[in-house]
Amino acid sequence: MATFEPVIGLEIHAQLLTATKIFCGCSTRFGAEPNTQLCQVCLGLPGALPVLNERAVEFGVRAALALGCELHRESIFARKNYFYPDLPKGYQISQYDRPLATDGAIEFSVAGTSRRLGIVRVHLEEDAGKSLHEGLADSGRTTHLDFNRSGVPLIEIVTKPDLRSPAEAAEAFGRLREILVALGVNDGNMEEGSLRCDANVSVRPVGDSKFGVKTEIKNLNSFRHVKSALEFEIERHASTLNQGGAVVQETRLWDVAAGRTHVMRTKEEADDYRYFPEPDLPAVLLDPAWIERIRSTLPELPEARRRRFVEQYHLPEYDAGVLTQSMAFADYFERVAAAAGSAKAASNWVMGELTRKMKEMNVAIEHVPVRPEGLAELITLIERGEITGPVAKTVFERMYDTGRPARAIVDEEGLARIGDASAIDRIVRDVLAAHAATVSEYRAGKTKTFGFLVGQVMKATAGKADPGHVNESVRRFLAEPAGERR
Repeated sequence: MATFEPVIGLEIHAQLLTATKIFCGCSTRFGAEPNTQLCQVCLGLPGALPVLNERAVEFGVRAALALGCELHRESIFARKNYFYPDLPKGYQISQYDRPLATDGAIEFSVAGTSRRLGIVRVHLEEDAGKSLHEGLADSGRTTHLDFNRSGVPLIEIVTKPDLRSPAEAAEAFGRLREILVALGVNDGNMEEGSLRCDANVSVRPVGDSKFGVKTEIKNLNSFRHVKSALEFEIERHASTLNQGGAVVQETRLWDVAAGRTHVMRTKEEADDYRYFPEPDLPAVLLDPAWIERIRSTLPELPEARRRRFVEQYHLPEYDAGVLTQSMAFADYFERVAAAAGSAKAASNWVMGELTRKMKEMNVAIEHVPVRPEGLAELITLIERGEITGPVAKTVFERMYDTGRPARAIVDEEGLARIGDASAIDRIVRDVLAAHAATVSEYRAGKTKTFGFLVGQVMKATAGKADPGHVNESVRRFLAEPAGERR
């Protein structure tokens, strides 16, 4: 049996975060009642003329710049002709041979290996409406149409076939998503369909440079689905070829429940779409000065920020990756680190207790009630030795629930660390006396009981005793002959 390698490229469809649609003034708000956000332009009624949304062009330019693409001084809209019930005009206004931008790339790593994914093009287009096949009383026999999405502005990002595994494809999709979200041009919400991925895959014998016959998997809306669908298709291609069959070029859909793809349609070629220039829209002309103004507003992108966190704060790459999962999360960390004066302690608390609480309360970082400066104050109390680690967690809970500052909670509730060695010794003697049987087990060689005894001392002090003093004191008293303990 022949061994094959996959060849994968992605097409990312990203709805732009404009308030209105690309060619009219209708709202783009998600979740409105069906067919309440449309007009003559959305429906392609005779005599209705499109007018280009400048904000959509700006967002497209932002994305193209961030992806390292060459922006073209002039681009042209075209009509892409095909016939679906949710495409009322019978064509989609898109860009074809003269797109907004071409020839970019992103860099990312998978399992410690650096990868580069070329970007063929970034172009503007309108979204289609939505066909509803389930969830309604008569879904079994009727398809319902919602045209609210019709005309929502999109950019399509077409990559080169540079990917060689499903894991690489899923990671690349994730990196593209985080770039678009960081730029503020897309919300990254795949469940609502504002970010979708089509994956093109073929296989070829290992060592061969010729491309095989590809299939396209449409409308993948999660990283897991991208990976699973590609794994299935790669296995299907390889099995077909090893059995002497031929792979057919076609478009397929991923069936999540069944864990397999199925045919949607035979794949069209560009000729099938009968592209021709959109006669109702002039060419898009970009002013170089306007492009430079947009360039000057670009934020530090996630990959660059990850590298800076490693270099500037000396954080492990894992920490840097977690902390840059969103712009707001990274901003929060940097404010904590600056105020606390300890990047590693800030990283530990943001990635640890803060993230745990966010998951527990199901809130985003933007809605966390503990401000970065407040968390930094707590970290400072720990670093100065004024409170212990266990107490710090209690203080953090109080801060989150009440909004009170860490210092006030420690002072008002008497939570300062007990550092008096003689006071700790007295508590240790009392605890050992109360657990004489466990002490005997320890002296008989069952040394694992040491941790239990230390825990009982910490419990007796409500976690306020200095852990180092407690450990030293317990060891010292346990080392004394039984008759010498006072």
